Amino acid sequence: MNQQIPNDEISLKELLEKVKEWYVYLLSQWKIIVLAGFIGAILGLTYSFTKKPIYTATLTFALEDEKSGGGLGGALGLASSFGFDLGGSGGSIFSGSNLAELFKSRIMVEQTLLTPVVVNDRTISLAEMYIQEQEWRKEWDDKPKFKNIQFLPNTNRKYFTRAHDSILGVIYNNLSKTSLSVAQRDKKISIISMDVSTTNELFSKYFCDALARQVGEFYVATKTKKARANMAILQKQTDSIRRELNSAITGVAVANDNTFMLNPALNVRRTPSVRRQVDVQANTAILTELVKQTELAKVTLRKETPLIQVIDRPILPLPVERLRKLKGILLGVILMGILSISFLSFKKISK
Repeated sequence: MNQQIPNDEISLKELLEKVKEWYVYLLSQWKIIVLAGFIGAILGLTYSFTKKPIYTATLTFALEDEKSGGGLGGALGLASSFGFDLGGSGGSIFSGSNLAELFKSRIMVEQTLLTPVVVNDRTISLAEMYIQEQEWRKEWDDKPKFKNIQFLPNTNRKYFTRAHDSILGVIYNNLSKTSLSVAQRDKKISIISMDVSTTNELFSKYFCDALARQVGEFYVATKTKKARANMAILQKQTDSIRRELNSAITGVAVANDNTFMLNPALNVRRTPSVRRQVDVQANTAILTELVKQTELAKVTLRKETPLIQVIDRPILPLPVERLRKLKGILLGVILMGILSISFLSFKKISK
């Protein structure tokens, strides 16, 4: 009753026979494979002529060290003891990889696309420059929805229509996925490199510079927002106390004039002058402390600005990458060879 279990394993001899069989089969179809390779060579050569060169603009920048010095840290602690928050370090929400993602965010890219540039003695936006490079307006001639759309430089974003948003969205996706690269070269150092690669040399350079400037302004404004707010409050309080002090000084003089040549026995008449002198002393002490805190807030603000230091900017002519003819031919031969062998293999298996 014992049933023999079939052995599904393939021996080495059978494997070699299978390989030989496939080799003989493909060798018999050499004309088709050679023809496919020849067609691939022609297509690859044609593609190398039609493919536009890629220009890459590279910008490198360094992040400022956020560690505070001992003296300033002690001063900040002293200010905190009086109830003043001078901002200090802005945190690390934009450090390292977070800052790299900020460069690739949609809001930064779209605001950069509205930056004005001069092309052929005309001032246009980078978005308009990209549209002209891609020749989209030829396709929009038959589409009234897009035909009259313009992207003027520094246009307020809230005035854009749904069509404007759609076009900017397509440009953003194209740039962020294929053209824009931001990475930290080494985790041990705070140097970040940004590459912009497009088929237009001027657009690559202009966009790279404008994006770095846009992100830098946003970065500085965000990191110093708290310090600026505190400095504004301190400055307002200082101005208010200074006005009160000036008023108190004037009041002392008026009270003294009113009590000039007063009978020494009538001391009650001297009460307004004494009150005013107390106000002067109190306001003087308050103003002295506020001036110290205001100056300290200014030091803190200067410490946090700027926060990005550009090292290298893109300089014309930019590095260019072209598809060489020989490379195009080889790629065409390899791809068509693989496709032809796959087709022949599928045809044999299906039979």
